[in-house]
Amino acid sequence: ILGHHYTRTFLETAVASMNAGCNLELSYGMRNNVFMHISKALAMGNITLQMLRDRVRPLFYTRMRLGEFDPPAMNPYSALDLSVVQSPEHRSLSLEAAVKSFVLLKNVRGTLPLRARDLPGKRLVVVGPFADNPRVLFGDYAPVPEPQYIYTPRRGLETLPANVSFVAGCREPRCQQYSRAEVVGAAGAADVVVVCLGTGTDLETEAKDRRDLSLPGHQLELLQDAVQ
Repeated sequence: ILGHHYTRTFLETAVASMNAGCNLELSYGMRNNVFMHISKALAMGNITLQMLRDRVRPLFYTRMRLGEFDPPAMNPYSALDLSVVQSPEHRSLSLEAAVKSFVLLKNVRGTLPLRARDLPGKRLVVVGPFADNPRVLFGDYAPVPEPQYIYTPRRGLETLPANVSFVAGCREPRCQQYSRAEVVGAAGAADVVVVCLGTGTDLETEAKDRRDLSLPGHQLELLQDAVQ
């Protein structure tokens, strides 16, 4: 927090934040956070009691609007139990949201969509570190996933009426150990190749940024080998 050198102490930061209109601090896991110094700032006269009330009022107003202080009987979510978690209706809605969120940057010669009627007898290979690794499919702030409900690209594509095979090429997003022969052999024998690449939280999350947008490790090489 002090690394930007805008203030020198948490007390100064608390005062500056209050004056700027900030009324909420995200400080999970911090034993000594900035807003713990508000009482000291108030005692020293750096902020007024009226300012403190003005900052707190929207917080409680929002909590009231959300029903946080209502009796449990008034909360419509109180009647829900674990049976609604991953219910068929919710999974169907999740699938619809996923389908509608795809962004197709290029569709050379109308390759997509793959049509089930054209796939029987075809050889489809899925390659890449993201093809069948459930752990790397979830981003920062994701919930703890239930393995039985995770459809990796490989698992999803295996539901198609095609001869589906899989090779990773490299097992993790860092892709330091790459088997070129594995990818070239699988892709060369396939009618359709699906390449699954990316970064994942191993390489970038909040407070762990990358210096460039290049594919990590040997992933670009993997892609080029699959295309070739």
